[in-house]
Amino acid sequence: MSARRSLVWLGLTPEPEQELPAAVAALRAPADDRPSAAKVAAERHRVERLVLRGTQAGWLRYLREVTDLVVEAAAGAAPADPGPALVAGEVVLDHHRMLIGLPGAGYVRTATQRRDLERALVRLRARDDIGPAGHPDPRSTA
Repeated sequence: MSARRSLVWLGLTPEPEQELPAAVAALRAPADDRPSAAKVAAERHRVERLVLRGTQAGWLRYLREVTDLVVEAAAGAAPADPGPALVAGEVVLDHHRMLIGLPGAGYVRTATQRRDLERALVRLRARDDIGPAGHPDPRSTA
């Protein structure tokens, strides 16, 4: 590993590493279908590879893909379970907000993603059957 390669970005990855594989696999699964254990494992492997052998630029490209999935879920018809989109959106948004504390241009580069995620999360939370934390609203009649 080069002495010039910055590893400071790795301090921001624990929550995304834990939360994103299952949520992203669910977002990639066909509508009204749960992702298989193999799909979740493949997503977990991809994240591990990015963290262990990747760069900050590669990691941010992956998070851009996740952002796109969340935005698509929020713009489309109500998913059977919007929980995965809420989890993924909140995790990536939190990650991108923390970039302000790191050296480099990561925070500036993710400004559009932060805006898109904020809007998508508002839409996802506004759905009648979803409460403020992404859980079914107990007041819902469904």
